[in-house]
Amino acid sequence: MKISYMRLARVGVVLCAAASLGACATVTRGSKDAWVVNTEPSGAKVETSNGHQCAATPCAIKMSRKSNFTATVTKAGFKPATVTVTHKTATAGAAGVAGNVLLGGVIGLGVDVATGASQDLTPNPVNLKLEPSEPGAEKKAD
Repeated sequence: MKISYMRLARVGVVLCAAASLGACATVTRGSKDAWVVNTEPSGAKVETSNGHQCAATPCAIKMSRKSNFTATVTKAGFKPATVTVTHKTATAGAAGVAGNVLLGGVIGLGVDVATGASQDLTPNPVNLKLEPSEPGAEKKAD
C-alpha cells in the first residue's frame, strides 16, 4: 500500500482547520461581558452579591457571561434599589454553538457551554430611576 503524502497533507490541513473552529463563541465573544448600570440621578453606588462594585453610576463592571447575581444600588437621599441579573442564550452565542454542532466541534461546544460564551447577562444595560427617600430629597442630593 502506497501512502500519498499529498493526501496525508490534505487530511492534516482539514483536521487542523476543524480543530481551530472549536469553541466558536468563546473565540468570537469571550467569556466575560460589560454589565452596564445607569441611574437617574447619576452617582449611585453599585454592589453585587458576587463581590463586584462600582463607586458611582454610570458604570460598567466586567462579569462572567454565565453569572447570576443580585445588585444593590444606593445613593444618599434615595431608596435602595435591587436588581436580579441572570443569563440567557444570546443570538450571537447560539450562532457560535450552532457552528460547533454543524462543524463537528464537540470539544468546542463543551468549551462554549463551560465558559458561558454563548450567554448574555440580562438585564443589560440596567436603567434605574431612583426614588427619593423623603419629599424633596432629589433636590438635596444633586
